[in-house]
Parts: sequence; structure tokens; C-alpha cells
Amino acid sequence: MDIFSPIQRLADTVTYSGLGIGVGTYWGKAINFFIYDTIKIGLLLVVINYLMAISRYYFPMEQVRDILIKRKWYGFDYLLAALLGVVTPFCSCSSIPLFIGFLSAGIPLGVTFAFLISSPLVNEASLYLFPAVFGLKATILYNLIGIGVAILGGMLIQKLKMERYVKHKLLKFKTKAWIEAEFENEKVPVKELVKHWTREAADITKKVSPFVVLGVAVGALIHGFVPVEVVTRYLSTRAWWTIPLAVVVGAPLYANSVGVIPVAEALVGKGIPMGTVLAFMTSIVTISIPEGLILARVMKTQLLVAFFGITITGIILMGYLFNWIL
Repeated sequence: MDIFSPIQRLADTVTYSGLGIGVGTYWGKAINFFIYDTIKIGLLLVVINYLMAISRYYFPMEQVRDILIKRKWYGFDYLLAALLGVVTPFCSCSSIPLFIGFLSAGIPLGVTFAFLISSPLVNEASLYLFPAVFGLKATILYNLIGIGVAILGGMLIQKLKMERYVKHKLLKFKTKAWIEAEFENEKVPVKELVKHWTREAADITKKVSPFVVLGVAVGALIHGFVPVEVVTRYLSTRAWWTIPLAVVVGAPLYANSVGVIPVAEALVGKGIPMGTVLAFMTSIVTISIPEGLILARVMKTQLLVAFFGITITGIILMGYLFNWIL
């Protein structure tokens, strides 16, 4: 069941009935995509930011942070973050609000990146659509490699000690102790807590939302005006350079895995090698211009380059591995 299907129906109604744009036209696809993703990501942004505001107040984030930092988890914390990404039905842009929530709570940077990589890369679509489209063997291999890329990517980000490149100004919030001190350590009225949570959620939503709209607009134009035929023409060979090319071609595009799997199936049907198709597909759902524009609001260029560099390298290696095995 697609929980966002009502939004899709609304986007269809506005685009094709309200605006009278033809179904299947370039502008129709672009505008439909923009309406759908702007509403979907906007709602996720508001809901997740509000929930994170509440959790920051009640949940002992400092203790969790200390546990993750001071104890030896031997990579199990990265695995948990990657698995959380698997069960969240988010595209690359939609997962960013939760990513911001993790950072603001003080969760280690590498662990948050393991989630950010796995959330769009390995999710519900790869679990229930992949077997029917690509077979069980490809499904298991894809999910294992995807989780592995997320874990290793998070570990490498942590190893590079890049916390200084996070824009912490966006992540500063009042603590529970701070709020209680304002009420002279007495019980804070529920009405005041609701006001505080609303202000906090609205503040971060207001700061990030312009970048969401800009990113989705760029993704919508590319989504609507780049035909599949152009991609097929250049990726049908088994030359070594086709996998890096697939990543370069796919990176500017933007879609979730549910939307791009049928395209991947069509490309495989046209004779393009499986690894090349998966490199193209995963670059679309994991790295994109819209995602980069939004992430630029919360991290500096050095960290952004490291994130995309690690992810792109993992996708390329996955493509070569698939072409070698399958």
C-alpha cells in the first residue's frame, strides 16, 4: 500500500484536469512530479520535524549519544542505522528531515550517514518489487551490497572526522533543562510545550523548505524532459566506461525506487547489462541535484563532496560486481 497515493491522485487531478496539460507530455510529467514531491516532502518535513522536537524534549538523546560514542559497538550501530533506512519508505530528499533530526540529537555523524545512504538505496521497493522484476538472486545481492555500501560509507565519514563541516547553527535547540529553568524548575504546562515544539519545528522547516522547493523544481525539469531513449543509446555496451557514465547520467535525475524500477526493467529488456542498469538506477534514487541542494543547507562543501564521492564510488563498484557475477 502506497501511503502517498492520495497525494499522487491530487497531483494528477491538478495537472491533467485543473491545468489541462496532456498526460505523458514533457510538461505534464514535470509539473505532476513537482506538485507530488513538493507536497509529499513538505508534509514529511513538518511531521518529522515536529516529532523530532518532541523526542528532543523527552528522549534522553545525550545518554544515547554517549552510549554510541563511548561503547564499542563493532559496527552494529551502523548496521542498525542502515536497517532503519531499509524500513523507511523515503526517497533521498524525504529522508533528509530525519537525518537532520539525528544530527541535532547528537547521534554520531557516521551513523546518521549510514541511514542517509541506505534509506533511498535499500527500501521497501527493493524488497517486494525486485524479486518479481530481477529475480531472487539479484534481490539478495542488491540488498546485501546496498546495506554494505551504507555501513562502509558511514564508517568512512566517521573515520575522516568531518563533524566540523556540519552547519551546527541550524541544529541548535533548547534542551529540556533549559526550558524547565525558564519555569523555575517547575512542571512545564502542556500548552507551553506545544508552543515550544511548534516554534522549533516551524523554525527548521522554514529554513530548509526553500531548498526543498528549489531541489524538487530542478528534479522535476530533468524528470520531465530527459527521455529514456537517450539513456539507452549510450549504455547498451559492456565497455568499462559505461558504469561510470550510467552514474553520471543518473545522478542529475531524481525519482524514488518505486518509480525508477520499471525504467530499470525496460533497460534490462533492451539488452543493457544488469550492473550498468543498477548503477544508473541507484544513482537516481541515492544521489541527485535536489538532494545536494537541500543537504547544502546543513553541511559544508567538504562534507557534501565526501558524501557524494563515497556514495558514487560504492555505486560504481556495485555495478562492476553485478556485471561480473550476473
